[in-house]
Amino acid sequence: MAPDPRRDTGVEVRAERFVFLLLEHFTLIAFAGAVEPLRLANLMAGRALYDWSTVSAGGAPVTASNGVAVQVDGPLGELGRDAIIIVVGGIDVKTAITRPILTWLRREARRVAAVGAVCTGAQAIAQAGLLDGRRCTIHWENRDSFEEDFPEIELSPNIYVIDQNRYTAAGGTASTDLLLKLIARRHGTDLANMVADQMIHTQIRTDKDEQRLSIPTRIGVRHPKLSTVVQMMEDNIEEPISPALLATDVGMSTRQLERLFRRYLNRSPKRYYMELRLKKARNLLLQTDMSVINVALACGFASPSHFSKCYRALYKTTPYRERGASEAPG
Repeated sequence: MAPDPRRDTGVEVRAERFVFLLLEHFTLIAFAGAVEPLRLANLMAGRALYDWSTVSAGGAPVTASNGVAVQVDGPLGELGRDAIIIVVGGIDVKTAITRPILTWLRREARRVAAVGAVCTGAQAIAQAGLLDGRRCTIHWENRDSFEEDFPEIELSPNIYVIDQNRYTAAGGTASTDLLLKLIARRHGTDLANMVADQMIHTQIRTDKDEQRLSIPTRIGVRHPKLSTVVQMMEDNIEEPISPALLATDVGMSTRQLERLFRRYLNRSPKRYYMELRLKKARNLLLQTDMSVINVALACGFASPSHFSKCYRALYKTTPYRERGASEAPG
């Protein structure tokens, strides 16, 4: 019979300390999903297994991405060797990462027990050089820009990654799964399961679970050949594959593939592929400093003028205006 994690063994357990660095416009659900398991672990165990505090650059309140202002416990300061830093990111993360934050992360990483990040916080610890030679994850919507900024870092599509003393979670409720894993490693699965029950978190996901829904679920169609073609499209954005070759690879004629897309997705394969490429282009324009020309090339457009024309047709604006820059000459 497994020991009850709530039973007082008489052995004093030193509380593990978490320090949450809240970046401006952080995602509130990712923060709450990380801190609530700690509170509930203390409650279920009947003693203080964890303590936590919040910090910000300058110690000022931080506004979450949903507009909620959060008072923090203090500014960036020196931490003890047993502390675990968790950087909580959100939208406009590159603007939120300042030189004092990077300096603090680099300094404290040399002495604390571990450094982690949830949602887009991985951008900050990567920029501080703390993910060099490590695996990590980040919210899927920021994947393209992260790969452009840090091509040497191995990026996982999974919901969280633990690589030695570096912890990253993709955002949303993935932070809960990461913290439940850390609780289980330190205090056993019984306690982690009790915490999950309190949170009505009926399925504890692992680091093998991927962030996004499967293609059949996302497109609302369970057709193996259609799913295969969509996956091939998503995997080949920079060098698009012709509809004829896509059809051949799944044992169909081009006309059959056309009918398949129109029946289930209400658009042609060419149109669907174009929308995938333009969606990636929009992410790169909004989340990176890549030039418009390089964004076009990364999304399979050889001609900037063709890229601009297609972009305007879908988004009713030009790539340059999306970026907030003046129009290119000519």
